[in-house]
Amino acid sequence: MSVPPPATPPAGTPSSSRPGGLPSGAELSSSDRAGGLPSGAEPPSPGRSGGLPSGVRGAGLLPAGSRPAGVRKRWLVAGVLAVLVALLAGVSLGPVSLPPGSVAAELLNLIPGVHLDSGLTEREIAIVTELRLPRVVLGLLVGGLLALAGGCYQGVFRNPLADPYLLGVAAGAGLAVTAVIALGGAGRQGAISGLPLTIPLAAFAGSLLAVTMTYLLGAAGGRSRSPAMLILAGVAVSAFLSAGQTYLLQRHSDSIQPVYSWLLGRLATAGWHDVLLVLPYAALTTVVVLLHRRELDVLAVGDDEAKSLGLHPQRSRYLLIAAASLGTAAAVSATGLIGFVGIIVPHTVRLLAGSSYRVILPLSLLFGAAFLALTDVVARTAAAPAEVPIGVVTALLGGPFFVLVLRTARRVLT
Repeated sequence: MSVPPPATPPAGTPSSSRPGGLPSGAELSSSDRAGGLPSGAEPPSPGRSGGLPSGVRGAGLLPAGSRPAGVRKRWLVAGVLAVLVALLAGVSLGPVSLPPGSVAAELLNLIPGVHLDSGLTEREIAIVTELRLPRVVLGLLVGGLLALAGGCYQGVFRNPLADPYLLGVAAGAGLAVTAVIALGGAGRQGAISGLPLTIPLAAFAGSLLAVTMTYLLGAAGGRSRSPAMLILAGVAVSAFLSAGQTYLLQRHSDSIQPVYSWLLGRLATAGWHDVLLVLPYAALTTVVVLLHRRELDVLAVGDDEAKSLGLHPQRSRYLLIAAASLGTAAAVSATGLIGFVGIIVPHTVRLLAGSSYRVILPLSLLFGAAFLALTDVVARTAAAPAEVPIGVVTALLGGPFFVLVLRTARRVLT
């Protein structure tokens, strides 16, 4: 009796030529590895043939279904609540404390069709709507922009220490604004309020010049742009631009007082004018960066892998740098140099919510807005009736945080 040939193994049976558990014909192409893994399947490790680079799964190249459901929604709700709490605290607290319930009712009255009895006097209503609310809204815009720009720079340069302040972007914008004030006479009568339209545009040009100089100087020793070289280049560019700023102030001593108060960072406004001036730049930056946040996850695995996935790395990088620099320039032109927001907020979000830029960027926008608004409350109340410059407060918080980040990133810098 003849022995029948062995039956064909059913689909999904492991074989010695395939990794255990993969169905027949399931050898993955590069595009399949990027986006076609089944939900819950772990990609091969880098040590195996055809494996993905380490961290691709966390970078967000896999479909959203492979992540635990509901995590991102909870964090978005937490971010929105943080913004609302910061808004209410910023309007309620100050030299004249107001009941939070009455302030909330008055804020709701700003919505068309809502009419509530807040119990506030006409003077208190004026304090809420004309003095504190514009300042708090400006703080929300600037904090969100600086945190969003910091997260964007970290993704573009693949550098955990990238920040508008450390890359020289803020220094470039500061030099341009100082030149406008000193040479054009803006704000010589005191504090820089009611910003002219030329200041944000000049700040944008200065920030682009600074980030370009940093990027080119960081690659002067070769094609490799290591995190250490980039940070050293940013320090050198910042020193060079600060020297130019000092020279301008020496030549135009009548501008020292307004420029110096601006350099320390402040959120004092003359009303809604500065808010309306920053708002278009903030909207444009936010839309461009958030629409391209998935590309940052692709750039995280390297330019060669990004090209194989159909992305144009340099074009995406230039677009994101321009958008982040525009947001930084708008923030700097309105409030001066406020450092460390772009490091504190994105890193905190990365530690708590995940490493994908699909998560980091929108949450940095929300929590950055809340962070700066609450920091401004501390600046206004810590030494009342005097006011501590908000840049001093963020530096006191950001210095130790930067040391912590530097220690955790020491493997990247070596």
